[in-house]
Amino acid sequence: MTHTTEHPGTIAPASQSGTMLEVSGLNGWYGESHVLHDVSLRVDAGEVVTLLGRNGAGKTTTLKAIMGLLKNRSGSIRFQGSELIDAPARTIAKMGVGYVPDDRGIFGSLSVMENLLLPPKVAEGGFELPAIYELFPNLKERLDSYGNKLSGGEQQMLSIARILRTGARFMLMDEPTEGLAPVIIHQIGRTVRRLKKAGFTILLVEQNFHFARELADRHYIVQEGRVIDEIRNDEVTDNLGKIQGYLGI
Repeated sequence: MTHTTEHPGTIAPASQSGTMLEVSGLNGWYGESHVLHDVSLRVDAGEVVTLLGRNGAGKTTTLKAIMGLLKNRSGSIRFQGSELIDAPARTIAKMGVGYVPDDRGIFGSLSVMENLLLPPKVAEGGFELPAIYELFPNLKERLDSYGNKLSGGEQQMLSIARILRTGARFMLMDEPTEGLAPVIIHQIGRTVRRLKKAGFTILLVEQNFHFARELADRHYIVQEGRVIDEIRNDEVTDNLGKIQGYLGI
């Protein structure tokens, strides 16, 4: 296995600038059910942007549509200028879009090391294994453990780590804190901050508004398959009552 020459424990800076993802007029269906309605959003290079909303609002479906996992979709999904609306998931992944699903997608019958090495490299600058171990020390201690023997927090760390190894610089993260203990949530938050500081770009679906507020540049509110509002993070305090109404908190 070939690794980058990046010094262990470091995160190489990203070089992208401008708008990385632009979604416009996105519609999606599960069979006969129309679940996404003219969704439009953008994510600029180096941003952390969140999709907020109640359960069943369409947040996860939006990520799946962007990743090509929702087959029946229309509209426009442009990544670094390239149209993805008709592209399959494997092509989108090869373009440098990493997907961390809400179920973590860990292979239970494979070891931590095997899970880490499974996804192919899509770009230069992926994390070396020492850098992954520095970011997630728990994984180094569990390299020979099978995926189904890991705790929920360890599975989440592994799901993020295997994307970092591929060299992808744009990440779709779906509910990374769901069901995790506060100490693990803190560690995931610290990881997202480090990635953002290094220039990674992240579109984050998150139920935990307090977690999202500490990390994001902007928030899109999703309701019944529609984006109904956009709020910059520096506007959150002035719009807290409205946000609480949207989210039912």
